[in-house]
Amino acid sequence: MSLMLKDVKLAVEGRPLLKSLSVDVPPGDVVTLMGPSGCGKSSLLAYICGTLDPAFTASGEVTLNGRGLKDLPVETRRVGILFQDDLLFPHMSVGENLGFGLPSAVKGTARHARIAAALREADLEGFADRDPATLSGGQRSRVSLMRVLLSAPEALLLDEPFARLDVTLRQQIRAFVFSHARASGLPVLLVTHDEADAVAAGGPVISL
Repeated sequence: MSLMLKDVKLAVEGRPLLKSLSVDVPPGDVVTLMGPSGCGKSSLLAYICGTLDPAFTASGEVTLNGRGLKDLPVETRRVGILFQDDLLFPHMSVGENLGFGLPSAVKGTARHARIAAALREADLEGFADRDPATLSGGQRSRVSLMRVLLSAPEALLLDEPFARLDVTLRQQIRAFVFSHARASGLPVLLVTHDEADAVAAGGPVISL
């Protein structure tokens, strides 16, 4: 199963942004979208997530594992997304941030176990009670990804999540994100301006 886009078009105030896009992203693969600012890359991801600004108009089919997403509420689409900013909640501890990604049905001991396992996987064991403000950029990025994965998405969207990292850290976090996405069998759609991101992703590149 996969993330499939068929003849997706975007416009803003009657001005076409994305004329037509059709792509099939298989599980564990990364498809990269590249193009200049303002061409509709981030708006396309918002359309897939169900968060597109009302100023935009969009058409076309989006299906994930055979389910049409267009008419589903955001919370039932099972689509995870990472942005340039990690968007960790400053009033929550690291563990509480991770717990935010878990379904509410996961409670008590099971909840603590899932959070502890995510911290171990991110090489952050013992960080549950830490304030996110005390973490490095790389640590924050890892927590952000693990929070998304704990929500059990069926696809992962990446909206230039490596753009604010320095070169060395960028390489490390790219590898961390791509390896975890592949291990989870997630179809991944990456938006970036950086050709090195596309090379690291190792999949098809679509120019918009």
